[in-house]
Amino acid sequence: MEIRAYDESYVQSAQNILGHAVDFAVMTLEISPNVFGNAFSVSNASKQFAIGNPRYVAGMNGCELARLVLEEAGVPFPEAEDAMYLDKSPEYWSGWALAYYQWFSNRSFMEILKAVPLNQMIRMYSVYHEMDISHMVEKMDEALKASFPFTRLRTRRENCGLSQSQLAADSGVAVRQIQLFEQKQRDINKTAAATLLRLSRSLHCQMEDLMEVSSI
Repeated sequence: MEIRAYDESYVQSAQNILGHAVDFAVMTLEISPNVFGNAFSVSNASKQFAIGNPRYVAGMNGCELARLVLEEAGVPFPEAEDAMYLDKSPEYWSGWALAYYQWFSNRSFMEILKAVPLNQMIRMYSVYHEMDISHMVEKMDEALKASFPFTRLRTRRENCGLSQSQLAADSGVAVRQIQLFEQKQRDINKTAAATLLRLSRSLHCQMEDLMEVSSI
């Protein structure tokens, strides 16, 4: 069972907008990559972008998105006219790749940028920009798994203060099945939707919040 962040028809537009947003913020407004990345990760704009809100992934240009993010975060920036170039910079590529990976993995931007800060993504350009994007996805998967060694189910359960037995009793999902998910001996991404729904309701989250990074 694979769940993408939003409809695939918006992906190319989303990549283009976030690519231009990063390029504009870093190259034109001269905002540090990680300052912009951190501002984006905590902004409401990133949350709307992550769910494919058409206003954010298709209804504005990258410069508008960059300004909105910085305003929300209270980061000062200079006045500057919109600037979007045909020659794509490493900064553009990093935003373009980030948008794709967020859509593909259905993780939050905060989670992704905590594991791979924006300046690191920019440095990935020299190696990955001419490769098929699947190679970038594999590299990002490795980084996310290293940064978050426990399953999302275990992390969410512990954050809710529940033992495996308590979660089993509340959700109706067998404790052994929960153990197998948390030990990565059973793939939660391939379990029945009904099982994910019962777990997510008990943990007060969305089903996709419990799913693991999926490689291409």
